[in-house]
Amino acid sequence: MRTAFIQELILQARKNPKIFLVVGDLGFSVVEPFAKEFPDRFLNAGVAEQNMTGVAAGLASEGFHVFTYSIANFPILRCLEQVRNDVCYHNLPVTVVSVGAGMAYGNLGYSHHAVQDLAIMRTLPNITVFSPADPGETRECVQWLSLNPRPSYLRIGKAGEPDLHGVRGIFDGPLRVCEGRPDVAIVATGSVLKLAIDFASTQAPEKRPSVFSMPLIKPLQKEIKSTLQGFQRIIALEEHVSEGGLFAALCEILTNSSIIHSCSIPEKIKNEVGSQDYLRNQAKLKEMLNRIYKLIS
Repeated sequence: MRTAFIQELILQARKNPKIFLVVGDLGFSVVEPFAKEFPDRFLNAGVAEQNMTGVAAGLASEGFHVFTYSIANFPILRCLEQVRNDVCYHNLPVTVVSVGAGMAYGNLGYSHHAVQDLAIMRTLPNITVFSPADPGETRECVQWLSLNPRPSYLRIGKAGEPDLHGVRGIFDGPLRVCEGRPDVAIVATGSVLKLAIDFASTQAPEKRPSVFSMPLIKPLQKEIKSTLQGFQRIIALEEHVSEGGLFAALCEILTNSSIIHSCSIPEKIKNEVGSQDYLRNQAKLKEMLNRIYKLIS
C-alpha cells in the first residue's frame, strides 16, 4: 500500500502544486521518486516527529497541503499534542500518514504496533480518518484528500498487500465487496479485509456472509445505517483493539438495528515478534471469526 500511496501522491502533486511531503527520516526506497521530482516540496525532518508535525502545520498555514509520513505509532503517539493543537485546533490541511497499520511491522515488536490509533485519532476535532484495505482504496483516499485538504489521518499497510476488489466510492458508505446472506455481514477495515474475503470463500454459497470494506472511519456517514441496518448480525473485523475502533464506530451508529460482534486484537500486550500473519494467528483472529460465525449461523 505504501507504494500505491506514493505513486498516487506523485500523480496528484503534478496537478496540485500545494502538495508537500515531510518524512521522519524513513521511507527510503519508497519516497525517493517524490523527492526527485519535487525537491522543493519534500523535506526530511529527521527522527523528530514532534518537530515534523510542527513544521507541517507551519507549511500548511502558508497554504500547502502537507502529508507527514512515518511508521505506525510514530506520527501519532509521539506527537499527539502537535497533531491535536497545531493541526486539528487550527483546522489546517495536514494529512498524517501512518505506514504499517495494525501489526504490519510485527517483527519490530509492540512499539511498532498500530492497534490503538483509530481510537485515538477518532477523538480529535476536525479530522477525517481513513483506513484503506488495499492499494486501490489507498489511491482513492489520496485522490479525495488532494481535492479536499483538511486535518486527516491515513492509515495504510506496509508493502505487498494485494488488490482485493474493484469497488469504489469511499464516501458512499461501506463498500460491498462480496455478495452473500442478507442477514449476516462481516465489516472489515484495513488489510485484514483479506481474512474476511478468504473466510467467506470457504463457506457454502447459501451460508456465505456478505462482506463489506469500511475505509472511512470518521466521519460516520448516514449511509452506514442505510447500508447495514438490514443485517441482523454484523461481525466487525479489525486489526485494532475493539475499544474505539471499527466495532465501537458501528455500535455508535447502528444503535438498536443490528447485533454487532467484535473480532479484534486482544487488549493484552503480547511480547512475541514475527510477521503480520504470525501475529494475526497469535491473536487468533481467524479462530475468533470462525467461532463467532458458527455461533450466529
